Amino acid sequence: MKVRVYKPAKNAMQSGQAATKHWVMEFEPGAKKVADQLMGWIGSTDTRGQVKMYFDTLAEAQAFAAKHKLIADVEQPKPRKLQLKAYADNFAFKRVV
Repeated sequence: MKVRVYKPAKNAMQSGQAATKHWVMEFEPGAKKVADQLMGWIGSTDTRGQVKMYFDTLAEAQAFAAKHKLIADVEQPKPRKLQLKAYADNFAFKRVV
C-alpha cells in the first residue's frame, strides 16, 4: 500500500508558519469518489482517505511506514524565497512606478 509523506505548505492567507512544522502521512486513494444519488454529497468506500498522521521528523514517518510495510513516497519541501522589503521603499525617490 502506498502512502504520501510531505511537509504542508504555508497558508497563503496568513504569514505564520505554524502548520508547516510537522511531516504529514496520507494514504493514496484506494477507491474512486462517487456522488450520492439522493443528496449529491461526494463519498467513497475507502475510509483510509480520512486518515492523516503527523510526525515531528521525516525519519519517524519513514520508520512508521517501514514498520507497517507501507511504500512511502516522500515529497521534499521547496525552499522559500525571501524577498526582504522595507516599508520605506514605498516612498523612495528611486521607486519605479
